[in-house]
Amino acid sequence: MSQSIEFFESQFQRQVKTSEFELNLFERLALAYLDGTVLDFGCGLGNLALEAARHGCTVMAIDASATAIARIRAAAQQEQLVVEAIKEDLTSFQIGQDYDTIVAIGILMFFRQARALAMLTDIQDRVRPGGIAIVNVLIEGTSYMEMFTPGEYYLFRREELVERFADWAVEVARYDSFPALADTVKCFATVIARKPKQNILNVPEYETMTHGEQHITDVAAAGA
Repeated sequence: MSQSIEFFESQFQRQVKTSEFELNLFERLALAYLDGTVLDFGCGLGNLALEAARHGCTVMAIDASATAIARIRAAAQQEQLVVEAIKEDLTSFQIGQDYDTIVAIGILMFFRQARALAMLTDIQDRVRPGGIAIVNVLIEGTSYMEMFTPGEYYLFRREELVERFADWAVEVARYDSFPALADTVKCFATVIARKPKQNILNVPEYETMTHGEQHITDVAAAGA
């Protein structure tokens, strides 16, 4: 088991014991854009996946954490929600079908650059025309490294997500910075973009936000 998976397994076990299931900032931001069939890729404890199902979406939730997947299945069964939760090794996983919405919050940076960018391409390819991709990553400037496996991560450039969605209709593009332990910091880029039904170009300027509160990660294999 990698250092990253161990880090989140420990965190998820603690959160399950204390019933810490509140949506984080980025999940709350994403919620308004979820529609139809939804893939929550690197879903963590499934807070967003379960909320999407409560709002009528059909959800596929995928994560490498056994604790997370067990929690999602139990909650979905209890509430009779349309959520399929699958434990997968994300180092080699390929998305096998198209979705109306694909969410990847706090996951892609936990892989080397080539794999991270291949996963991003897979996500873009599997969003249906007119559908939504919601992607959130840690970026350069992040100094909190406790959750990373050494040599097995990639901090995106600040503008990289916007650049890679240049031919999509970008509805949200933002930067957030949060203090972390031992005077470190977590820096995030988030893009919510709609896949064109035809070629369009709509890239807004990056919004910069700095938050003075600690940001606690509770999303699959990453933090927000």
